Amino acid sequence: MAIEFAPRSLPLERRLQTVAVLQWVYSFLALAQTCIILFFVLLFTRFWIISVLYGVYWFLDWDTPSQGGRRGPWLQRSVVWRYLRDYFPIKLIKTADLDPSKNYVIGFHPHGVLVAGAFTNFCTEATGFPDLYPGITPYLLMLPLWFRAPFFRDYIMSGGLIPSDKESAAYLLRKNKGGTAVVIAVGGAPESLDARPGAFTLLLKNRKGFVKLAIENGASLVPVFSFGENELFDQVENPKGSLLRRIQEQLQRAMGVALPLFHARGVFQYSFGLIPYRKPINTVVGKPIPVTQNTIPSNEEVDRMHKLYMEKLSELFEEHKTQYNVPSDKHLSFI
Repeated sequence: MAIEFAPRSLPLERRLQTVAVLQWVYSFLALAQTCIILFFVLLFTRFWIISVLYGVYWFLDWDTPSQGGRRGPWLQRSVVWRYLRDYFPIKLIKTADLDPSKNYVIGFHPHGVLVAGAFTNFCTEATGFPDLYPGITPYLLMLPLWFRAPFFRDYIMSGGLIPSDKESAAYLLRKNKGGTAVVIAVGGAPESLDARPGAFTLLLKNRKGFVKLAIENGASLVPVFSFGENELFDQVENPKGSLLRRIQEQLQRAMGVALPLFHARGVFQYSFGLIPYRKPINTVVGKPIPVTQNTIPSNEEVDRMHKLYMEKLSELFEEHKTQYNVPSDKHLSFI
């Protein structure tokens, strides 16, 4: 295979964009592991006191992630995320206002491989979320596993991330009488195993926990479709029933994280690597679906709202797909 190298004469702006994406990919794939190793290595050096003091702080601060976390505006406004945004580029498209006197459960689709759109739009201010939705504070849900990594937990909390369990999301919706939006990549890690260019299959048909959460707390549901999310990486073929897919599914059940074998381009060449392709991502936020609060909703009530949510998500996709170069004969399918 002939390797296509990047031109030497690239503008500084593009180089900075690539560096921003490189650190983001590293943060997503290896920063937690690096922090864990650093924590234990420090214990056997003259800097052991750092890990000991952090361990005490960690013990005292254990419940913070599940109680709203600890946001860091300094991080969310960092210039690094503007370069990340412009690499693809990523845009946040508003279709309706969100009333800051109400709370929201935002369903993000599709998950993609590294949820680039969800992170950039809801964990940073690079795409203008505070200006588009004044008075609304978004919290993106992430696997609880990552909040057990020393140092790393503080980093992700600074971006407005909280554990993806019902208690953490419900805490925010109960505590704040308005202006809170919990953002859930509904398909989760399993959906990433089907994330490849041209894929419009969503793991949603039997995912109803986010709907029940919204009903129990009287939070409006907001469907979001991120066009281009699945175009960032290629993935090794893993059809259902194949040996690779069975191994991936077993690992996902055992560890809670999926391991898609994805690839795209490199830093200095365009032929292979783990850096995403420069493909545009357009994240369209739909209109809120009003929800009547019921602390003990029946299965029928949850099913009815879930069906309505899928209909509104499909309508959002159909309304905007041709604008973002999706063929007219392509439609969402739910599994």
